[in-house]
Parts: sequence; C-alpha cells; structure tokens
Amino acid sequence: MIKKLLSFYFLIGLTLTAFSQQAYYNDVDLSLSGIPLKDALANKIIATHTNPLSYTPGVWIASKITDANLTNANEVILIYGWENGSDSDATNDLYRDNTLQDTGDGQSFRWNREHVYSKSLANPSLTTDNPGPGTDAHNLRPADKNRNSERNNYKFGSGSGTPSGRSSDTYAGPDGANTRAWFPGDQWKGDVARIVMYMYLRYGDQCLPSGVGIGDSTLTPDNMIDLFLKWNAEDPVSETEKARNTYHSDNSIANAQGNRNPFIDNPYLATRIWGGETAQDLWGIYTSSDTEAPTTPTNVVASNQTTTALTLTWDASTDNVGVTGYNVYIDNVLTAQTANTTVSITNLTPNTSYAFAIEAKDLINNKSAKSIILNASTVKDTQAPTVPTNVVASNISGTTFKISWTASTDNTAVTGYDVFVDATFKATTTDLSYTVSGLSISTSYAVSVLAKDASDNTSAQSTAINVSTTDGASNGVTELFISEYVEGTGTNKAIEIVNHTSASISLVGYDIRRNGNGGSSWSPPFALDAGAVKNILPNEVFVIGNSSNSDQKLINEVDLIRQNNSSTNNGEPINFNGNDPMGLFKDDVLIDIVGTFNGGSGNFAKDVTLRRKAIISSPSTSFDINEWDSYAVNTTDGIGSHTARLSIEKIDNTLFKLYPNPVNGSTLNIVNPTSTKINELRILTINGKQMISIQNPSSSLNIKDLSTGIYIVKLISDQGTSIKKLIKN
Repeated sequence: MIKKLLSFYFLIGLTLTAFSQQAYYNDVDLSLSGIPLKDALANKIIATHTNPLSYTPGVWIASKITDANLTNANEVILIYGWENGSDSDATNDLYRDNTLQDTGDGQSFRWNREHVYSKSLANPSLTTDNPGPGTDAHNLRPADKNRNSERNNYKFGSGSGTPSGRSSDTYAGPDGANTRAWFPGDQWKGDVARIVMYMYLRYGDQCLPSGVGIGDSTLTPDNMIDLFLKWNAEDPVSETEKARNTYHSDNSIANAQGNRNPFIDNPYLATRIWGGETAQDLWGIYTSSDTEAPTTPTNVVASNQTTTALTLTWDASTDNVGVTGYNVYIDNVLTAQTANTTVSITNLTPNTSYAFAIEAKDLINNKSAKSIILNASTVKDTQAPTVPTNVVASNISGTTFKISWTASTDNTAVTGYDVFVDATFKATTTDLSYTVSGLSISTSYAVSVLAKDASDNTSAQSTAINVSTTDGASNGVTELFISEYVEGTGTNKAIEIVNHTSASISLVGYDIRRNGNGGSSWSPPFALDAGAVKNILPNEVFVIGNSSNSDQKLINEVDLIRQNNSSTNNGEPINFNGNDPMGLFKDDVLIDIVGTFNGGSGNFAKDVTLRRKAIISSPSTSFDINEWDSYAVNTTDGIGSHTARLSIEKIDNTLFKLYPNPVNGSTLNIVNPTSTKINELRILTINGKQMISIQNPSSSLNIKDLSTGIYIVKLISDQGTSIKKLIKN
C-alpha cells in the first residue's frame, strides 16, 4: 500500500511540475530510490556516453566552451580559483585567457585540465593515452597550472572559506601518516561532490568516493561518504555546471560526450539514493509531493548492556505516506540508520554514559522531531586479557633480537603489549613482535610480555624465556639486499631492503632506481636516507612505498614514502610494473637487482610479488629467478620482515677446517679435530645459490663438477654451524 501511495504522490508532483526534468530521463524510473535508482541512472549515463573524447585535442576544445566565463567567452573559469585577478597572486585567479593552455613550456599563468577525481587515486589508475575514464570531460575542469600542481593527488577533506588548499582532515597519503587533505573551497565543493558522484556511477568501483575523499560510509548503502553528500547539499548547482551538461548531451556537437551528470540536473537525486542532508530538488517532483513529517518516536529503551555495546528499541512512528527509517543519534551525533525499531550499538567505551535519541524519516527525507533523550551506560570492564603465549626469539645478533608471540584475547579488546627485559619494562607495542636493541654481546636476557586493554586491565607476564646474544662476530653476510618486490594493482608498489649482517648499517649512500621497460637507462636515484629512518638494525627490513598505496599492510609497514605527483613522474622509481627492473645502488654502484637491466620489455614479474628465498644472504647484480619465490599479485602478507637461514644460526668457525683451499683438483677434505658429527654439508655460490647438499658427509668430498669460482661451504653440526670460504681453481 505504501509503495502505491508513493507512486501516486510522485505522479501528482510530476504532473504539477509540467515534466520539469529533462527529456533525457524520460526512460528512467524516477520513482525509484536507493541502489535501484543509482543503478538506473548509471545505466542511463553509460548507454548515452556515445562519444568518448580524446584527451588532446578533444577535452581542450570542449573545456573552452563548457567552462567559458559567462560574461567573457574568451576566458575559462578556473576551478579552485576565487579572485578577479586584481591581487599579485595569479594562482588564485577565477578566470584565465582560454588561449593560455599549458603546452609544457614551463611558463606560469597557464591553465591545464584538472582531474577532480585524481588519476592515481582510481583503482586501476585513470589513463589519458586513449579515450576512456581518464578523458571523461565531466571529471576534467580547467585549473591554474600551479594550483593544479598544488592540489596534486591529495584526497578531499572538510574545511570552509576559500580554497586554502589543505584541510584539517588527515590520512595516510603523500606526506606520510598524517597527510592533510585538500579543501576545494566553499565555491567549488558542490561541483567536486557532484563530479565524484558522477564518476562513481559511471565507472563503479574504479572510482570509489572513499578513494578520493575523507569521510564515513557507514550511513550509506554503498561506498558513498558523508563528505560529498554534505557538500552537494550545501553548495547549489552553478550556471557553469548547467552549461556543461547542456553541451555534453548534444549529440550534434563533435566534442560532446552524449551523456549528462544527473546530480547537476537535480542534486536531490543524491539524497534519494544515499540519504544524508537534503539537497536541492530542482525538479520539484520529490519534496513538493510530501511535506508532512513522521511522528516522533517514543518509549526508547536500552537493554543488553555490555562493556562496549547495548541494544536500543522504541515504538514505531507513523506518517501520512510511510516511515522508511530511523536515524540514531549518540550524544547528538548521527551514528546509525535502520529501517527497524531496534538497533544494536557497538564500539562503545566501557563504563561510559551516552545520550541516545531517535528520529523518524520518510522517503522524501521529511524528519520528525528527535525523541526524548535516553541516558544509558555501558558496563565497567574489570576483566584482564589472557596471558600472551608462544613467546619466541629470532633474528638474534650481537646487539639485537626479535621477540614474537601469539595474540591475547579479551572480553573487550586488547590494546597493546608491554615487553620486559630482565623484569624491567622495555617498551609498549600494538604489534605481535618487538625488536629489542642496544644489548651486549654474548649476554643472556630474560624476556617476558604482558597484554593490556583500554581500561588498563593487564594480564600476568608470560613465562620468561632466556635469549642469548651472539659474540658479535660476522655471520658471513656483509651487505644489504632487496628482499621483496611487491607488484600490486594500481599504485600498490613496494620494495623491501633487508639487513642480515651482524651490525647496524647506515643508509647514507644507498639508493634505488627503476629501469623503465627494461630499457637502456636508469631513472634518477631515490636516496634511502631521505626519510626519518637513517639506519637498518641487524635482521630488520626497510620498506619503500608509493604515497598512493591503498593496501593497508603496505601503509602500515612503509618506512620511506615516495610521493606520487607530476614532479616525481608519478612516484618513480616506486611506480614500477612487472617489466621494470629495480636496482639497489651503493655510492652510485649497482649492488643488487630484480630483473635484467636493458633486458627489453619482457614481463619478468607481471602481476607477481617476488620474495627472496631464505637461503639467499647476499646481493647480486645478475638476476636469477631461482633466487626468488613468486606469489600472486597484491600478496603483501610478508612485507615488513624477512628471514635468512644464515642469520639466525650459531656460527662457530673453529669446529672444522677445509684443505686444500684453494683446491686445484677434484677432492676436498674436511678436518674434524673434535670428532663433532656433521649432519649436513652445503656448498653455495657467493650469491647464496645452493650447488651441493649432502647429509652425513664423509671426510672427503668429490667436487669435480663445481666450476671455477668462489663458494661458501656450510657445515651444520650438533655443536653449531661453520661457514668457510672455498676457492675452486
């Protein structure tokens, strides 16, 4: 019955407004709402996008017309501009001579084409090589060249006033963990919102609103965020926006796309799809069809209180047409939406009082008054987490070792772990591991861990384990090398460098470079000491990532960020693909490589993550795929740590001797003065590639098949491991 009444009121409104919506939408069922309406509009704009434009000259030509100054056709309106040109700052100008388009000559006062939905923030990235998502004119607006560069690929965030550029909202982006977002200005925020909404409908998950803006999507039925709904409601449609739609829907124009942006034609369509603040209803067919709000919800009751959750119930509201849902406010902040008269509220703080209120709404977004406030509290948390288990030590050197453990559990949530060394507090971490440093060589330490929660309940300390540092002698590893090459989709790229020597290594003098498409040259160097981290501890890794990485594991583990913008050639060298070899350099000398330099454009790692095998302990300037384990694209679970078998063994080079050394013939003899049992003998190249492996070897070994060269002989016994250098002539 409700659906029939809604259709009745809708048709009356449609008739009274004399079909005020454009004929473009005549075959779209505008009585729909939510995701069905979104899908119907998406189908329409996709089907009518019949003339994809070229980036050059198509978009240039169209922009001069669609974004012309309405009082001077020889000028274009510049997005993010606001000033009439009377001050000394040309970057904030609102208008620019339309002939001063950017030609790449380096001159100021040029205008170029701003991708409002940044190319690199889409997944996969938008490209302009061929007509397609990257050349969609609805997403491209004229912008001052310098202002466009300043916006870079920063996400959008909340703000007020003129386009001051940087928002108070922060995220993990080009400038690190606390990158400030970009505010486009009150004059432009509605334009931005409606462009993002169009791109989401037109290209789906490739252009998620959450990928280009800072906001919350929990109150929408999909990935739309509240930021753009708010901007759409606050900033009315401009005449320029309307002119752009009129131009591009005209199929008789050579550089018109054929489709329209529905949210320019009627911003209320966004409200009808995603809810949020009520935007303009330029057609009048929605807000004029029903002006009566539902009754106020009553008898709000809280039950099932725990430390972090509770359940709210209330009596249903009534409406002249039909109640479609309820807004739930906590401390006067809209927190949840539901179509029911009950809702579970989670993620609350223990032993805390909250003020709850309920508001009813109908399909036209008429809202009731809020219910009488209900004050209710969560339960106090008195339960401690469980004791951490399976505490183990690894990556042991003369001055450091790594402690790992199994996660504790808690009735609310474990918030961190305290590490103790010799019963003295050492550090707090939220990870399940911690590297203890600054230790003494050949010393035993007692290590334990406890867990804690947000209410400062702490578990007992785990049973202490004893860990002994080594004597600080060399473990046979002498240099940094590349331990992982993450080739993810879009901009999800990372290079991991590992230090498996027995000492801390300064990053001064080290850099990485890209050999684009396996060509004949290296990219400019990117210094590894360019960030806050200047040294790598023994058995630790150093991760370099792209500023536009969206994979959370990569974001969490990165130590050095390469900004992704035009000045860095989109984050070079951390913008590689599977046909781009990567080199590690020390003092301008190549010491390690993934891929073959000048090897052509063959995809040696297309859609693949490469991880160095554990037996490899040294860099190599000659790429051998047998040194690497391959994983599927976007595999990032191993980033942030790397284990080499040589690095965690007890090394005792006094147990055995080899002769003759150098060896000219085919027989190698093993001198075993202590009669220690040898469990295994391995011979490896200096790059770590295993050539021979023998269990329980005799005192002499036939090595006639070994080529001339330098090798590492590794003898594993009950007393430890010996590592010897062997020269074969």
